[in-house]
Amino acid sequence: MSSTSRTVPPTADVVIVGGGVIGTSIAFHLAEAGVSNIVVVERGELGSGSSGKPIGGVRAQFSDPLNIALGSRSLRAWQDFPRRPGTDIRLDSVGYLFLLTSDQQATDFETGVDIQNSFGVPSRMIGPREAQQLCPYVSTDGLVAAAYSPTDGHARPGLAVQGYARAAERAGVVFAPHTAVTGLDTTGDRVTAVHTDHGRISCSTVICAAGAWSARIGEMAGVHLPVRPVRRQLAFTTPTAPPAPRIPFTIDFASTAYFHNSDDGLLFGLADPAQTDGFDTTWTPDWLELFRAAARRRAPALADMETNGGWAGLYEVTPDHNALIGRSGALPNFLYATGFSGHGFLQAPAVGEIMRDIHLGRTPFVDVTPLSADRFTTGAETRPEAHVV
Repeated sequence: MSSTSRTVPPTADVVIVGGGVIGTSIAFHLAEAGVSNIVVVERGELGSGSSGKPIGGVRAQFSDPLNIALGSRSLRAWQDFPRRPGTDIRLDSVGYLFLLTSDQQATDFETGVDIQNSFGVPSRMIGPREAQQLCPYVSTDGLVAAAYSPTDGHARPGLAVQGYARAAERAGVVFAPHTAVTGLDTTGDRVTAVHTDHGRISCSTVICAAGAWSARIGEMAGVHLPVRPVRRQLAFTTPTAPPAPRIPFTIDFASTAYFHNSDDGLLFGLADPAQTDGFDTTWTPDWLELFRAAARRRAPALADMETNGGWAGLYEVTPDHNALIGRSGALPNFLYATGFSGHGFLQAPAVGEIMRDIHLGRTPFVDVTPLSADRFTTGAETRPEAHVV
């Protein structure tokens, strides 16, 4: 970004901690609404944290009504992204296809589809044969049913971060990459300053959008943000010949193995159930054996495909796999949007809107009170999200 410098501005109205897709979305939406003197502090390059994922899924297929609302609202914004803020994010609306291998899964997803339909999401339950028609790699052996929504798909998080950041910068937002937050000053019930390794910023509001690093930022303010970092890995195939058919973002729900198109090949992913918490983002090729084992059962042709490297990044996971969105009760000028548990990219446009409205004292389009971080300390109801990959 052109307005970056090695020292940070001494004062700001709003300091956003985190320059990923959530932080840049918040910056864009605030600046668009006329909020001035915004500084975005990012410890690496913009989008270098969890948003660095090469391709991110976008969907409204969730079990929790709040997540459906966030996903559905965001899908419309992603579709409109070439116009506002004005960047091609290579959105490919190929749909999401969940492959279900038990009656219980089918029943749960049927319930989810009913709720999704009530929000205008065009998802539906389909049989094994239609699932195979949509994705020829799928084996129907042991397949009970599938859930499909044609308006879901995938896009490029890096392009989205750049698009939001460029538009925010044009509106006067200052970006400070390669700048680490080292502490926060509080006086009474207010955060008064953000300390960084490039200077101190006196400020009126702090918004934590630090992803997997959010617990540390919260601790600096005395705010409990129960977010833990968990490594997720994926791999790319070598170019396929003949070219791979255009397929949905396809997920074997039982194993979490997923695959979809990626340039001239396919992308493979799977959540390793034995993965321990931590900030390590080393890609380990032996992880691929987990994917291959799942593929042999559900999409056998994929099991022996040659791969050409991969990527490892961090999920920011909360105890109930739902986001933390809100304003601190103890420090009213400390706001947060984090803990998206793998769903941050797909929910980023809606979250930017919501954080704008919370900051300006407006009523957001959906009530996010249930996503307050306080739910883990006050005994409030947690909201487990079933459609987690």
